[in-house]
Amino acid sequence: MSPAIPASARATTRQVLGGAIRIFSLVVLLLVAGLAEAAAQSQLARYLPDLTAAELIADADGFGAVTGDPPIAPVLKAGAVVGYAYVTSDFVNTVGYSGKPIDIVVALDTAGTIIGARLLMHHEPIVLIGIPESEIADYIAGYIGFNPLRPTGATGGRPDVDIVSGATVTVLVIGDSLMRSAARVAARVTKSPDVAVAGEARDIDPDAGEIMDWAGLVGNGAVRRLHLTIGDVNAAFEKLGDHQGKSRPEKGAAGDTFIDLYVGLASHPAIGRSLLGEAGFKRLQQRLGAGQSAILVMGEGRYSFKGSGYVRGGIFDRVELVQGTETVHFRDKQHERIGAVAAAGAPAFKEIALFVVPSEVTFNVTDTWSLQLLVARATGALSKVFSTFAIDYRLPDLYTKPAPPPPSAATVPTMMSDATATADAASATPGLAVEPPPLWQRAWQSKIVSIGVLVVMVLVLTAIFFFQDILVKHEKLFDRVRLGFLAMTLFWLGWVAQAQLSVVNVLTFASAVRADFQWSYFMLDPLVFILWFAVAASLIFWGRGPFCGWLCPFGALQELANRFARLVRIPQIKVPWAVHERLWPIKYIIFLVLFGISLSSLALAEQLAEIEPFKTAIILRFMREWWFVLFALLLIAAGLFVERFFCRYLCPLGAALAIPGRMRMFDWLKRYRECGNPCRRCYNECPVEAIHPEGHINPNECISCLHCQVLYHHDRKCPVVIQRRLKREKRAALSSPGMTAVPKSATGGTPQ
Repeated sequence: MSPAIPASARATTRQVLGGAIRIFSLVVLLLVAGLAEAAAQSQLARYLPDLTAAELIADADGFGAVTGDPPIAPVLKAGAVVGYAYVTSDFVNTVGYSGKPIDIVVALDTAGTIIGARLLMHHEPIVLIGIPESEIADYIAGYIGFNPLRPTGATGGRPDVDIVSGATVTVLVIGDSLMRSAARVAARVTKSPDVAVAGEARDIDPDAGEIMDWAGLVGNGAVRRLHLTIGDVNAAFEKLGDHQGKSRPEKGAAGDTFIDLYVGLASHPAIGRSLLGEAGFKRLQQRLGAGQSAILVMGEGRYSFKGSGYVRGGIFDRVELVQGTETVHFRDKQHERIGAVAAAGAPAFKEIALFVVPSEVTFNVTDTWSLQLLVARATGALSKVFSTFAIDYRLPDLYTKPAPPPPSAATVPTMMSDATATADAASATPGLAVEPPPLWQRAWQSKIVSIGVLVVMVLVLTAIFFFQDILVKHEKLFDRVRLGFLAMTLFWLGWVAQAQLSVVNVLTFASAVRADFQWSYFMLDPLVFILWFAVAASLIFWGRGPFCGWLCPFGALQELANRFARLVRIPQIKVPWAVHERLWPIKYIIFLVLFGISLSSLALAEQLAEIEPFKTAIILRFMREWWFVLFALLLIAAGLFVERFFCRYLCPLGAALAIPGRMRMFDWLKRYRECGNPCRRCYNECPVEAIHPEGHINPNECISCLHCQVLYHHDRKCPVVIQRRLKREKRAALSSPGMTAVPKSATGGTPQ
């Protein structure tokens, strides 16, 4: 029976607990109040006192009174309004991969065109150290001149801005927030939203038109043409100003055809029957959903508009459909190869492709759109320059009819509410693009193939662990499976897909939980999101081992490098146990320091997280400042002598995963009573010294490489299994015909 606790002690305990609860409640209330106050203040009000009008619009000298909700500030020049300033995060979700908003101040002129933009604040880890902020600034500058109220086509639509290599998620968020916020603000501030109306609003007329020959289709504009000569292409690269691009012109006479490209709207019944024939158009109708469109692209000449990228990655990277802020890159599942054009008198084209516009894309068939052709020119073994050419297409009035008038013909009043202005302007203005799907959805749709590959990898790894008892009995087979999986993790998951988890993910998740948590923040990178989902599941079943030992690209790099070191007979260092058990807590200290710093300054914690060489070695593939590369190489070099040196002693991500990993539900790793006493083979051979000398496996340090399980079943290495094998052989020998006794020495065994 437990001893009774004195009443005085119980009273003191209640007082202490009560006081702690009151203090905790007060802290929570203060935190909530602080968050509410911060949320109540707009980002424009926060930044405006430190901004000058001339930073956004040349020669502007001040700001007018802030109005509206979300707020907009008029930009003044000699007292006259010359534009409007706003902060993107006041209008749209601008949260990047860090879980924090990316604040950009933007200035529109009175016609709704972006004429100034400046990055104010971000917490993006890829940009903090590694990607120069000047590259992000150049990317933002590429949106100057964009007007969401312009007619779509070659002069409107999405700006042609180069993606910053290594910071894809960040720049996608920036570009998306610039375009969406500009559309909302332009609808509010423009006094004449009908500037975007290029003519009478029209609807498609499915009964209009008739089957025509090739000359008739080209003549009435149902089929549009882009003809480029070698001279045209060389001149376009000359204008780019790239010296290497100019120094490698296309060979041939200037008048020779480079590409002769045609495009037509095949989903219109009259045009589709003319181009595809009756049977071909019926097949197309069976593929199309309600309101869905399709285009036919035909090409002749030395340049292929299809290319070969779609064979490798399933996406056509030389042509894209552009309308307003929508850009469509067609995939192989939206493509059908056509043998010949059915229209009488049509040329015999080398390439004909039928592309179906995805149903999730907002596409107005009666409004102007462009088919853009990307021409690449190699300037080195791995470098290229690009030039873009476009065919502007508008369905001829012959195939359309006047649209019914909108419910309200009233124009959009200046400075009306954000939601009302956007909706009314979109309905009254054909050039104003409708809000696209959320950015995270577009990110997932663009990586369908990679998502499928990663899911297969996770399923294969799950099968390895569930059926490990069968696999580890075959030592050579298991070793080949593990070697192949690690190679896939390093080369595809790491260097190609760049899906390397980091302690930064943990810090940003914890920061988001304390602030404005939304799942969409973390779904911007689908591969990283799937990996974290798999890690969460594995922590319940096996702990941190499946990720650290199998799915971490940098861990795979260390192990493969150490295997190479063993092949070339580089001596291996067995760290003495007394030293090892004093070194492995270092990574937990590093993680706790980073976590503590992130509570007050996430940006500083992200910079200090550079102790992880993941960004240098995996994300940026060693293309970085020399000191970062040297640090990463030193860690890999240490791993040549001490296997997985970084994993053992310095990795803060491993420490972060080990803490919740102790709550795993199952203990899958089998041990014998003899493990550690007297046998120490597993202790001696464990690649990360996760097995104590007495035979106990430390789950915090185990990477689930399953080497100890190979030994557990090995009848030539494990003494327990060896004894069992010898007894079986002895019984088999005794039961053999003609034998009555076998000396113990004949079995090679030891006395029991």
